[in-house]
Amino acid sequence: MGRRKLVVGNWKMNGMRAHLDEVEAIGAVAAAHPDVEVGLCLPATLIMAGFERRGAAFIGAQNCHMDFSGAYTGSLSAEMLAEAGASWVITGHSERREARGETNADIAAKSVAAHNAGINVILCVGETLAVRDAGRAEQVVADQLLASLPEGAAADWLAVAYEPIWAIGTGRIPTIEAVATMHAALRAALASRIGAEADKVRMLYGGSMNGDNAADLMGIADVDGGLVGGASLTAAKFAPIIEAADSKLAAAA
Repeated sequence: MGRRKLVVGNWKMNGMRAHLDEVEAIGAVAAAHPDVEVGLCLPATLIMAGFERRGAAFIGAQNCHMDFSGAYTGSLSAEMLAEAGASWVITGHSERREARGETNADIAAKSVAAHNAGINVILCVGETLAVRDAGRAEQVVADQLLASLPEGAAADWLAVAYEPIWAIGTGRIPTIEAVATMHAALRAALASRIGAEADKVRMLYGGSMNGDNAADLMGIADVDGGLVGGASLTAAKFAPIIEAADSKLAAAA
């Protein structure tokens, strides 16, 4: 399957206007690797300014509300984010599920709202270490994906990111074999719901991807890119990941 690699930085609660030079530098790296789709999901305060400095990278958001408008102090609708310049949004990140109690139904609703606003979605799923150690990882995460899957899910607006919760920011990652098994299980789960369309959906690995391990991870058949945390905060650290994605495309050609 010729799925275009997708590499997305998630800046989380990091970044001030002083860091917009890094957005511009990453956009320049993206321009040098046009076969890879590159983006940055920025804090909401930087979306508008980041959009102006994005170069060849897209700008995304890290969360959205499920409703168009309403009495939701501190929340942002997908329409607001789209107007600010976001063309992608992350839904279901473990830090939202775990710390904010977001349910599978919440995440599905947010994903639908984003799609209705013309924003593409990166839907995150992943397991705890206890689930992994119990030997239930693939089943639990596949069930989570299906329970979070928005209506009308299709490859032209949805990507899936597998992020083992215990690997995020720890430098510890699953084995290559474990990642391959999980991504294959997730694609099979998708196929059970959306049929052949599942072959077109891009699946990202998230959880301590960096310049040292990106090539190995993106060499896995069902890994179509990465959702990158700390290593996306500077062009110097993010560039090797983008380059690894491009090299895997060239090797497959």
